[in-house]
Formats: sequence, C-alpha cells, structure tokens
Amino acid sequence: MTQVTSPDGTTIAYDRLGAGTPLILVSGASVHRRADAHIAEALAEAFTVYNYDRRGRGDSTDTKPFAVGREIEDIGALLDAASHERGGAALVGLSSGAVLAARAAAVLPVSALVMWEPPFMTDDAGRARAEEYTRDLNARLDAGDRDGALETFMRYVGVPDEAIAGARQSPYWPAGTALAPTLAYDDAAMGEGSVVPADVFGRITAPTLVLAGGASPQFLHAGARAAADAIPDARLEVLEGQTHDVDAQVFAKALRSFFEV
Repeated sequence: MTQVTSPDGTTIAYDRLGAGTPLILVSGASVHRRADAHIAEALAEAFTVYNYDRRGRGDSTDTKPFAVGREIEDIGALLDAASHERGGAALVGLSSGAVLAARAAAVLPVSALVMWEPPFMTDDAGRARAEEYTRDLNARLDAGDRDGALETFMRYVGVPDEAIAGARQSPYWPAGTALAPTLAYDDAAMGEGSVVPADVFGRITAPTLVLAGGASPQFLHAGARAAADAIPDARLEVLEGQTHDVDAQVFAKALRSFFEV
C-alpha cells in the first residue's frame, strides 16, 4: 500500500500493480479497493493499475465537509503520483465511480476514460425514484442510522428482501455499515435525479469508451448510451453475457482492445 495526500489534507491509500499503460481504477458505491482487487489484478496483466480507496473508505481518511470537487482533487493527486508513467494515466470508473471518473476527466488532464455501466436514469420514473432515494438516504444518514442507510441503498439497487436479511447476518454487514456515509458521496456524484450532466460531459476531450453488459437491466443500457451520447466521440460497446458484476477477464480484454495493448 502507498499513500498520497489530497490538497485538503486527506490521505488517499492505493495499491500499484502491473506494468504498462497506467490506469486509475475508480470504485463504485459501498465498496473499498479490496472489493475491486480481482479487476485490478486482471488489468495488471497488461496495465499499471492504481487501485485506490476513495475518501472515507478502507485505508483512506476523510475531511469534512464533503464535496464532489474534493473527490476530483483526490484523483488529481493520484494523477500526479502517476505522472512519471509513460503517456499519462487513464481513468477507469465502475458504476457510480464511472460518473465520478467522467466528472474528473472533464477538468483533469487524463489520457483516456473508460466507464462501466454508469447508472443514469433516462426516464421520468427512474428520475423520480432517484430523487426519492436521495431524500431517504440523507434522512437516514442525518439520523445516524447507518443500518437503515445501507438497507435503503440495497433496496434502491434491487437487492431482494431475503438477500438483505442474509446480508445482515454476514460479515459483509459491519463493513457495509462502516461505509454507509460514503453512499451520499456517490449519490452526490450522480447528481440530482441521476441525470447525465450533459454540460459537464460535453467538456471531456479524452478518448472515451463506455461499456455495458449484455445481460444487465435495460436501464443500465440506456444510461450507458446516454453517457456516450453526451461525450464527444465516445465509443459505446456491449459485453455480451455480462451483468453489472462484470467478469474481470472479459472486462480486461475489452480494455486491452480499446488501448491496443
């Protein structure tokens, strides 16, 4: 594990592995870097991978008050750490982390951007549901109810009741509740109603690949397509047979093709 210090003093922990074109892996909601270790390891067969704990997670610290701009500054600190690598660093974002990565790519000098299934809402029902989630999540967190916040998130992403009940009895639950405050960080990155921020994405100039899984729900396909449409010259690809929990080797193969390595 290595650390960098963000401009506001937050310590950001990361693992550096592999050799090749440098990639910074930006995780999604409710996980720390160890949850993405299998993806980082698969990518490390062809790339230099910076797999980091977003602020408030794992071995990274946090500084209040939160702002999406501070998470972008964290990525900037990692880009500085990777500045000695050949060709600069690309951002690879997973789920809501893909949205954070894209916001960073709009203002930071990245070599490329890869987005895996950004969960944008593209219809009125989806946007209303996203707004309700924001209200419920923040109410739980404001009340100090981390259990309720985690349950609210799990229901929002479609986890069945019986699976939530099982999770409460598993080793995952204490780790998940510890990360619950950062659910608001991902929600803030998604933006109000989880709508594609076309004005922001329109400023991205780095080569961009947006990926979706062929076996994923239709709303994730629609969200990926909307993101690709908003980013100049972005490429949209579907990985057949893949769900939101993408196979690491299939994902790595798609990136090797995109980066031609």
